[in-house]
Amino acid sequence: MSDVITVLLVDDHALVREGVRAYLETQTDIDIVGEAGSGVEAVELAAAKVPDVVLMDLVMPGLDGVQATQQIRKVSPRSHIVVLTSFHDDASIFPAIKAGALSYLLKDAGPADVASAVRAAARGEAVIHPRVAARLVQELRGESEAKPNPYTELTDREQEVLRLIAQGLSNSEIAEALVISEKTVKGHVSNVLSKLHLADRTQAAIFAWREGFVRREP
Repeated sequence: MSDVITVLLVDDHALVREGVRAYLETQTDIDIVGEAGSGVEAVELAAAKVPDVVLMDLVMPGLDGVQATQQIRKVSPRSHIVVLTSFHDDASIFPAIKAGALSYLLKDAGPADVASAVRAAARGEAVIHPRVAARLVQELRGESEAKPNPYTELTDREQEVLRLIAQGLSNSEIAEALVISEKTVKGHVSNVLSKLHLADRTQAAIFAWREGFVRREP
């Protein structure tokens, strides 16, 4: 991550975007690289600008924030999504998190809190509004004991990358082994960590060995 955090603002209300921009532009370590008034525009700008952080509204006409989040995670895997919305019902929270949002803020958050969440997201750290966090904990407590293996959600290429991570290969070595660019590898690694809910590649390697996803040669 560079010293300056690049941010894409997404909200269908121009006044909201202007208010958020006005404060964030006073922060020397944050650079607003674009604004989108719709989900479709957000995806296009994310693909073009590849921002560090996307501040995402959820309720927009056409392509909503959840759908836009899903698509941005595909076109710009390195971009972390920070939801900024007025809604904290189950129908908003869980689809957004499952779509790939890292953080979830409500619009009653203060400007400084939004800036702090942007900085945290740029470091790959989540910030969840306390009310939303409480609901997530309740949901986790009520989960069935029978859970699918999370790595079944990985694509074939992501599974290849996970195996190579577990074997101790660096991003450049993985890129050479798979004949792809190192930037593409970084995107795959980011997706693997996101889908497995892991903090770093060390945890990914431990997970792969522990779950028998890779095995030592006899």
